[in-house]
Amino acid sequence: MKLIKTMAAAAALLAATQAGAQDDPVKVGFIYVGPIGDGGWTYEHDQARQAVEEHFGDQVETVYRESVPEGADAERAITQMALGGADLIFTTSFGFMDATINVAEKFPDVKFEHATGYKTAENVATYNARFYQGRAVLGHIAGSMTESNKVGYIGSFPIPEVIRGINSAFLHARKVNPDVEFNVVWAYTWFDPAKEADAAQALIEQGADVILQHTDSTAPLAAAEQAGDVIGFGQASDMAEYKPSPRVASIIDNWSPYYIDRVQAVIDGTWESHSVWQGIGDGTVEIGEITDAVPEDVRQEAADLRDRIGSGEYHPFTGPINKQDGSAWLAEGEVADDETLLGMDFYVEGMTGDIPN
Repeated sequence: MKLIKTMAAAAALLAATQAGAQDDPVKVGFIYVGPIGDGGWTYEHDQARQAVEEHFGDQVETVYRESVPEGADAERAITQMALGGADLIFTTSFGFMDATINVAEKFPDVKFEHATGYKTAENVATYNARFYQGRAVLGHIAGSMTESNKVGYIGSFPIPEVIRGINSAFLHARKVNPDVEFNVVWAYTWFDPAKEADAAQALIEQGADVILQHTDSTAPLAAAEQAGDVIGFGQASDMAEYKPSPRVASIIDNWSPYYIDRVQAVIDGTWESHSVWQGIGDGTVEIGEITDAVPEDVRQEAADLRDRIGSGEYHPFTGPINKQDGSAWLAEGEVADDETLLGMDFYVEGMTGDIPN
């Protein structure tokens, strides 16, 4: 009898232990390249992290590391997060790709999600957003509103994601204004307000009355505001503090639905590696309010362009389009394939300057 009671007690203890383990919250980690207060890229990722907490409540625990440099520091930070018991880790910058893959090999039971990269593994998924769709809309506004016909563009790094955006904005600015010129300044940083401000100021001094950016701080908008008669756009987040001008529209990265979906998959035990590339139609890329500083007809045209892209009626890279050297790329009506876009390393015809190596 004692043996039976002992066995029953042990079984009950085991069941309780297993139930407790099942009730433990899923630990979700985030590795950020910038500070959460950058007002742009990292800010929006952290807003999505908070959305995860709000959606799941005590089912999840989230942790994050901000301002993690790309390279060896990233691998150390990701490793520490995995050692700290994270079940799922989002690494949110292109330059974290190799570090993510390296750490994932050492922690096969941890799930990893890498933003904007292309390397996957059994426990590594990738996710990306079609920012070039939003840049087509901003390019339309830029080309319509410039009076000097000079648009300045602050690039972060000369990687395909940034080159795609430059080309998309330029093509759609040229559609409405054949005389428009783009001048690109490479900042070689994702977030450095001082460098971004210097780049914006240099472009303005060269005659640009519109500033586009693929960097993460609000410094270019502050420079535009100080200059007067210069407009700009929110990048990655709305940057609403500069409405209605110089910030006349914005690209907003909405990561919340994706993060919630992937955390749910871990909770359900259905998570699998994949590669996704979502855009306006998915709600991942949003166009923020186009303010009254933009003429009404241009606002309507931009909204129509956004809607046609979102519905799939129109693709921003639809031929005829030539490469910068004049060689044919896309024939009349031909649409660029994703493989080419993901590896884009060339400017389109009409762009001046070279892409740095």
